[in-house]
Amino acid sequence: MLILMKQGATPEQVEAVCARIREVGFVAHQIPGAMRTAVGITGNQGAVSPELFQHLPGVAECVPVSKPYKLVSRETKPENTVIDVRGAKIGCGALQIIAGPCSVESRDQIFACAQVVAESGAKFLRGGAFKPRTSPYVFQGLKDEGLRLLDDVKKQFDLRIVTEVMNTETLDAVAQVADVLQIGARNMQNFSLLQSVGRLRKPVMIKRGMSATIQELFMAAEYVLALGNYQVMLCERGVRTFETMTRNTFDISALLMIKHHTHLPVVADPSHGVGIAWAVPALARASVVAGADAVMIEIHPDPDRALSDGQQSLRLEEFEKLSKQLARLQDLAGNAS
Repeated sequence: MLILMKQGATPEQVEAVCARIREVGFVAHQIPGAMRTAVGITGNQGAVSPELFQHLPGVAECVPVSKPYKLVSRETKPENTVIDVRGAKIGCGALQIIAGPCSVESRDQIFACAQVVAESGAKFLRGGAFKPRTSPYVFQGLKDEGLRLLDDVKKQFDLRIVTEVMNTETLDAVAQVADVLQIGARNMQNFSLLQSVGRLRKPVMIKRGMSATIQELFMAAEYVLALGNYQVMLCERGVRTFETMTRNTFDISALLMIKHHTHLPVVADPSHGVGIAWAVPALARASVVAGADAVMIEIHPDPDRALSDGQQSLRLEEFEKLSKQLARLQDLAGNAS
């Protein structure tokens, strides 16, 4: 259930509603809106009687929420969520570009990428320090040394760091460096990890699982919001289908569904979506037209020698060209809307 407060409802009236929710054994979630505050209710196993709340001062109406992803749904929050990452906003209508290598491999490599990203005007650098890989015999990331390099890059170029957290054991170390905690596709339904990042007050990007439905992605986000962390963005990175010509099948329609059904920002990852470098720019441009709030691109100074995902990484000069195209395209899309 969603309790809509009247315009001008006082903080004391909102807190009285929250107190009443807790009194009957449920969990209250304050959801500020553009015009008025709403209070969401979770923890109930069945319908909640409006009579419990509608008589309280400041309450305008009680609205049932039909979706299982209660806090993620636009039924609960019609306005778009905007996530402020050290001054760079995702979800406000301006396109953000997140770029960098799949893995941090060396100081020279990550600094070369960071310089190009910063010079392009992008605000976010991606790079993996801890890498979950299909094979246990391939490069698993520089781990703590990778985090130190990312921290050095962050200080020198003032880029916001997006990096993956693999498990609860390394969460604290990663959170000290990361501005955005990435939950990878393989961990989308790692519920203990989702709950742990939910307890942090730090932006989180959840990537869609390799065979996950869109609703399952929403429910993964619900785990994080239910613990009080509302700074969540969702990432479409392609799903596994019968197709073998591409690495995954990049689901452009998922960008539309996420924007329509939820208030959370959506990130497009065409690099993993197609897995072929020459095809990435076209899908990145398509993602902007489809309404992505951010586009994430893998880049590398020498893709042929990359320790992971070289086949889908753009060369630095290719990324420079693409970033200019995306900026122009976003301007056109914004003017047309």
